[in-house]
Amino acid sequence: MRNLIAALLLLAPLAAAHAAAADSERLKQWLDERYEEELAFHPIKQTQLGRKTDYDKIDDYSEAALDAELKWRLDSVKAMQAAFDRDDLDADAQVSYDYWAYRADRAVEDNRWRRNDYVLNQMSAIHTALPQFLINYHKVDSEQDMRDYITRLDGIARALGQVQARVERGASAGVRAPRYVYDIVIEQSQAVITGAPFDDGDVAPLWADVKKKVAALQDSDKVDATQAAALTEAARQALLTEVAPAYQSLVAWMQQDRPNTDAEPRGVASLPEGKDYYAYRLRSYTTTDMNAEQIHQLGLDEVKRIRTEMEAIRKEVGFEGDLAAFFEFVRSDAQFYYPNTDAGRQAYINETEHYLALIADRLPEYFGILPKAPLEVRRVEAFRERDGAAASYATGTADGSRPGVYYMHLSDMAANNRTDLQTTAYHEGNPGHHMQSSIALERSDLPLFRSDVWYSAYGEGWALYSELLAYEMGVYDNPYYNFGRLGAEIFRAIRLVVDTGMHAKGWSEEQAVQYMLDNSAMPETAVRSEIQRYLAWPGQATSYKVGMLKILQLRERAKAALGDKFDIRAYHDLVLGGGSLPLGILERRVDEWIAAQG
Repeated sequence: MRNLIAALLLLAPLAAAHAAAADSERLKQWLDERYEEELAFHPIKQTQLGRKTDYDKIDDYSEAALDAELKWRLDSVKAMQAAFDRDDLDADAQVSYDYWAYRADRAVEDNRWRRNDYVLNQMSAIHTALPQFLINYHKVDSEQDMRDYITRLDGIARALGQVQARVERGASAGVRAPRYVYDIVIEQSQAVITGAPFDDGDVAPLWADVKKKVAALQDSDKVDATQAAALTEAARQALLTEVAPAYQSLVAWMQQDRPNTDAEPRGVASLPEGKDYYAYRLRSYTTTDMNAEQIHQLGLDEVKRIRTEMEAIRKEVGFEGDLAAFFEFVRSDAQFYYPNTDAGRQAYINETEHYLALIADRLPEYFGILPKAPLEVRRVEAFRERDGAAASYATGTADGSRPGVYYMHLSDMAANNRTDLQTTAYHEGNPGHHMQSSIALERSDLPLFRSDVWYSAYGEGWALYSELLAYEMGVYDNPYYNFGRLGAEIFRAIRLVVDTGMHAKGWSEEQAVQYMLDNSAMPETAVRSEIQRYLAWPGQATSYKVGMLKILQLRERAKAALGDKFDIRAYHDLVLGGGSLPLGILERRVDEWIAAQG
């Protein structure tokens, strides 16, 4: 009997572990089913994932659709809580459980403040995002794919009308973006419908894409000449009768409402309930409870620290003059710029590709898991390109059929200082956004939503951490490019100061511009573009440094706790392998990993 009891005692933990594994796998399957329901609200996301489901649809951007999705999300959390006991799940499944509930809590808060948002802005709103989506994501491999494309052209018109209705509703409540945002959105919208077939100018971007994709179908014998002509004409009619009127309506309304906007832009604290709204934006983008004052002071402290490191490089290169003079030298000297020609633009791309190739050979020393998806470097399409605008990354597909793309704005090469080139390549490419996004997408053991959902504090925090990591990997051999790395880091610290300064402390646009010029070597064109970005996208810019410092803090915590047992590759695989997590959940996951190593 004693032996039987002993055996049962030994088997009990195994049985409990088996039950936890079974419940955890059941939760993963349940969450995947729920995420399929979520994706049904978002045909665009389905296409971005490489699927051809709902291939003829565009998302519904109406407030009624937002309400319906929120109700579904809250119902899903109630159903999860009824179907699963959190305590019966393993540690990673508990992360998924908490993460799904966190997203619902955030959705409730997003809904509370949605009418305070600037629904249209110059960075990523649908007036440019939808044409970019059709051009870059909607693959046409068959006649039906092209018919779906044409149906989506009609969907763009409907979606743009829904967004216009939301902008008008916000304006009636006293929420208007600054005047320069109106001007840029008007200009960008007009660019979409300028040129053939809308007028006698050069070929408009969507029309060029239509002709290119129909020609490819015909060249591959998937349609004949008659079918190709019919598809082309149907697309032309959709552009003329649906797309053009929708953009014209938006432009006309914004031109009419423009006199009601602030010529001198102000932070969102000036809007109805603006202080509380900005506090929400900080919580949302940092995924922390830090307030504006804490973030502002953190920025001031980081600017002071990084300036000290920059002084060391100024002395290293033998520059005679103070740091302000060195900023001006790096900002203005011709050696740090390629010519504003097509050859200069290609040289910038070529050098970027060189540095990405340089770091690729060293990645296995710091990562156990590497991305399978290819990475491409491209210039931004002309209709959305802006002088001095920030680079960006677009995620590929898990199967590698669409590469990840690093986009850069090259219309004004005077806004592209070469000392920034190497650092930005690592931020947007490897080991930054491309690695972070691709590894998450390629993880088959995670619930799909964890591979796909994006949080800025994690994603941008990782990319900024990657800039420091690249330096630690020893790939910087040019002190000016290392100065550029510090410039990129102080730039993110400056963001903490100017974002909170404008939106919580009453700073003017010019005050913020001057602070950035005083503490960085960035060209003034780029500085002004950045400050206008922060005014139109409150809080987002604070996520980078907050996230980076948390990832670095957790790494140092793990090093201190584990000593010789600490493995940098394992730490990076842990941080990247869980998907884009809110910082609080990421911290818990790292602490549990540290405890397990001990």
